[in-house]
Amino acid sequence: MEILQEFLGLFSNVANFSWQQGVMILIGCVLIYLAIKKEMEPTLLLPMGFGAILVNLPFVSAHAVETLYNAGIANELFPLLLFIGIGAMIDFGPLLSNPKLFLFGGAAQLGIFITLLLARLLGFALEDAAAISIIGAADGPTSIFVAEYFKSNYTGAIIVAAYSYMALVPIIQPPVIRMMTTKKERRIRMPYKPAAVSKLTRILFPIIVTVLAGAVAPKSAELVGFLMFGNLLRECGVLKSLSDTAQNVLANLITLVLGIAVAFSMRAEGFVRLETLVIIGLGFFAFVFDTIGGVLFAKLLNLFSRSKINPMIGAAGISAFPMSSRVVHKMGLKEDPNNFLLMHAAGANVSGQIASVIAGGLVISIVEGLLG
Repeated sequence: MEILQEFLGLFSNVANFSWQQGVMILIGCVLIYLAIKKEMEPTLLLPMGFGAILVNLPFVSAHAVETLYNAGIANELFPLLLFIGIGAMIDFGPLLSNPKLFLFGGAAQLGIFITLLLARLLGFALEDAAAISIIGAADGPTSIFVAEYFKSNYTGAIIVAAYSYMALVPIIQPPVIRMMTTKKERRIRMPYKPAAVSKLTRILFPIIVTVLAGAVAPKSAELVGFLMFGNLLRECGVLKSLSDTAQNVLANLITLVLGIAVAFSMRAEGFVRLETLVIIGLGFFAFVFDTIGGVLFAKLLNLFSRSKINPMIGAAGISAFPMSSRVVHKMGLKEDPNNFLLMHAAGANVSGQIASVIAGGLVISIVEGLLG
């Protein structure tokens, strides 16, 4: 009799399987396909896709996934730890060799603030609009941090959109860049003459950036601080084993667990709705206008500068490191096989990594100020 009751209970669960759950399982399969076949952010999309399948099965409670979510995402732990690993991976040498590239990181955040206004006009609550706007930074950890800070109702959609657009940088950015530039502009050469960057400068840089970020955007201080701490591990020269661990073991492990944990916010009842499609569209809008903002800023500088800047460099000011800098470099080589833009683009790209975190902090401060 007990066996029969268990069987009937299982049958009842299967019978309650909704079409929304079927959609989410299909989305999970698509994410796995993109990770394996297309190699698009596989370390994140693969566990995220599998997790989306797991939490939408009608006979699975997914308590373990919920535990991971509460332990690492709901309290922003995973994004902070991930930033240590990212910071340890980044070489700020190209940026320190040419400090004016700092400006491109700021210019390429234009889409964030435009999207914040647009999302609000479309009826999203101010906190949700703020979280949605950060998708444009193409920075997954910052998107998670801001969404959880405001306890957004759309965290799952925001995270999926943020990481999807990071993976789609090589597809989205080239046509936008071509639309905003002429062939002549894309062929502008920028000889790379690296200035010597002393070890002391490299060590002081993460400390100074943390202090300045804390002064300009206090809400970004934690994220910037963890990013810069990772970079300090890299540059100090006395903690090579910890730096290697942060770059490889820590970053990979946190990304893996993060992907599974994020899936808890991808349950059908909260994900399959019209707002999700709108959020994905707004994220695309933000990403495109971040790219446009960087390109237009470079063109503006060219009006006043003797040594011309290739406007494509501005597009690398988004946070998607190192994908965006590679895209710009490849586009430069396609226009002129002897035009090497990689180091310039890398400088703008790492600047965007810092700027996107500060932008996230500014958005939080602005929204809290408006809410009183």
